[in-house]
Amino acid sequence: MAYIVVTNDDGVDAPGICMLAQAMKAFGDVQVIAPAVNQSASGHKKTLFTDIPFKHTQLADGTPAMAIHGSPADCIAVAALGAIRWAPDLVVSGINRGANMGQDITYSGTVTAALEASIHGVPAIAFSLDQHDANHPTHYQEAARVAHAIVKNILGRKLPPFTILNVNIPPVNQVKGIRLTRQGLREYLDELEKTDSVYRIVGDPPGGRLDEEGTDLWAVANGYVSITPLHLDMTAHQFMADVANWDLSV
Repeated sequence: MAYIVVTNDDGVDAPGICMLAQAMKAFGDVQVIAPAVNQSASGHKKTLFTDIPFKHTQLADGTPAMAIHGSPADCIAVAALGAIRWAPDLVVSGINRGANMGQDITYSGTVTAALEASIHGVPAIAFSLDQHDANHPTHYQEAARVAHAIVKNILGRKLPPFTILNVNIPPVNQVKGIRLTRQGLREYLDELEKTDSVYRIVGDPPGGRLDEEGTDLWAVANGYVSITPLHLDMTAHQFMADVANWDLSV
């Protein structure tokens, strides 16, 4: 029997986390620890030397949960430091409302919660559903089925250190299969609104290069579940030789 920690960035009351927790119960014990409120696009924010309120609550189906007034990364950080039983066999994050592909991963609380788990030596998977209008548990049933199938194959396998799997799932009823992918290229359509003393970033949902076969964007656009291994080493290794030739000195 496995022990799995479930988190997200849409908040503890979001339908996606409830469906993910239900799917994970098939493998053993489940502990839910998630943001008390929506923390979408919070990135890898970590709260230090500041109070982080928490409360015990439950998901819509009655599953016990801990709600943290902090970021998704905070949830995993406090978990690893003793807020809950640690270490689990696996951390799963999601199921997010909306995809996390391309450069989205730098913004995504869903992904960075999984990355925080990897920092603490625990394998982790981030699950996102490419359906922004998903607001009911039934919308996540197919995504939860996919999550169950992937976790069934991952449990017991080792991921390299500081490495996670980023899984993006096409809209419901469109799943043809699974593709191993690389990170694609997003195109953001943000616009700025301004009032007397307030800015707001608005705009259409992001697009991206959908014609590059082998990327996460291509896979999801063509009805495939995208699995992208991500690593915390962000060094641009191929660029290091060029920088070395600059002969930098002080």
